[in-house]
Amino acid sequence: MIEALFLLVAGLLGGAVNSLAGGGSFIVFPALLFVGVPPVIANASNTYAALPGYASGAVGYWHAMAKYKDRLVLYGIMAAVFGYIGAELLLVVTDEQFSLVVPWLMLFAVLLFAFGNQISAFVAAKGGGSRGMKAAGSALLLAFLALVCIYGGFFNAGLGILLLAFLATTGMSDIHAMNGLKLYVSAIVALVAVARFALNGSIDWFHGSIALAGVVVGGYLAAKNAHLIPAKWIRLGVIVYGVFMTGYFFWGAYL
Repeated sequence: MIEALFLLVAGLLGGAVNSLAGGGSFIVFPALLFVGVPPVIANASNTYAALPGYASGAVGYWHAMAKYKDRLVLYGIMAAVFGYIGAELLLVVTDEQFSLVVPWLMLFAVLLFAFGNQISAFVAAKGGGSRGMKAAGSALLLAFLALVCIYGGFFNAGLGILLLAFLATTGMSDIHAMNGLKLYVSAIVALVAVARFALNGSIDWFHGSIALAGVVVGGYLAAKNAHLIPAKWIRLGVIVYGVFMTGYFFWGAYL
């Protein structure tokens, strides 16, 4: 009973954080580890728990991201293909290998998000030249999205931060529209990954389903009320929380 309540609360908090800025899996994933789920299965179960929250959060943000609907098909295809590749990669690593690589993936994600504006300015400057430069810039952005989706299929925690960094490089600045697209892409990555993990028997359905219930409610409520929170505070919160969790994973893996 205590374990169930603990996972439910973790799911509520994780779903809310996912909708507001990304990184909510860093609440749910450690909670699954705490109740005794092995690392690789905990990660797969965390992806399963996050999936409905991503979907319900995207619905809550629909009006904010509707003006970018021309991106949905391309982003959806990229998410499905490369999210599946990431899921395949997870299934070939051991728990020990997985635990050692997590902190480095986190550090990469936080740095990308923190310096997303500078990256965006650089891409915009390069894209303003010749047609060839614009084409090269577009190709690099798609390569960036492909890598992010592989990351998401492999390690769901931190996917939202990476997607926000990617969207910043495309020139977007509306945090609520960015959150909507982030959740849309995350939902597709998680869907194909969960399907692959399920076929492999790598999901703890009992513990994952308890966390899932909390994630759904927390994600939708936070998305519906996101306009009440200033965008600059959301961004600052992501950076501070990301730094803290990066340190936590380094401490757990190497100290």
